[in-house]
Amino acid sequence: MDLGIAGKIALVGASANGLGLATAKQLAEEGCHVALCDIDDAAITKAVQEVQDVAKGGKVSGWQADLTDSESINALLNTVEDNLGGVDILMTNSGGPPPGTFDSATDEKWQRAYELTFLSAVRLIRGVLPGMKERGWGRIINFTSRTLREPIENLMISNAVRLAVAGMAKTLAAEVASFGITVNNLGPGPTATNRAIELAQARADKKGIDLDEELAATAARIPRGGMASPEEQASVAVFLASKQASHLTGTSLIVDGGETRAL
Repeated sequence: MDLGIAGKIALVGASANGLGLATAKQLAEEGCHVALCDIDDAAITKAVQEVQDVAKGGKVSGWQADLTDSESINALLNTVEDNLGGVDILMTNSGGPPPGTFDSATDEKWQRAYELTFLSAVRLIRGVLPGMKERGWGRIINFTSRTLREPIENLMISNAVRLAVAGMAKTLAAEVASFGITVNNLGPGPTATNRAIELAQARADKKGIDLDEELAATAARIPRGGMASPEEQASVAVFLASKQASHLTGTSLIVDGGETRAL
């Protein structure tokens, strides 16, 4: 299927590895011009080469950026526009807050999570929205979590701030729909990324079991029988960016192999 986005300019947050990198690759395979960013300068250089290797005619560039810092985000957006042009497709992605209970959630942890997970999305969207409105076309996809439907134990901060992203996105979707812009959230369930391993290790430590036992327990909870691959999540994200998804906006898609029991 031709997704109708060849030649579009896409910016993917936190794209040196995991879901961000997998999404950047699939956008490049669709012929998009892709901008990657990450706080790790060396990692982003390696990721750009990986994406370039699969690109179908589009340009691929990458820059170091601290998504908790407004000046760094503004500099990133200006650089992308100067080098590639105005962003048509924005994938907000930033990793996630540390695990823990309410008692372990200090003011500093809450503040950092607010900046990393919520304000990074707000600032990136604010930067690209005027150009999208002017061109009459845009796709905004926020990587969130299945916690939008069902809170996850020991993820107090993440459960809270990801709902803020979803609330902002739902409201924004109605505000910008008439400009040809869609705004959606993708809520991954357990996915084979470094982040998933870190969270599984935290759960294992809390239970007093080893990592392999916890990973097996995670797989057993998923009706499909195991964690998703980053590529499976990326495929859904890229579809949300497609021409075919033009009537799909203001929604949160949970991609978790059936794990979440909420309707």
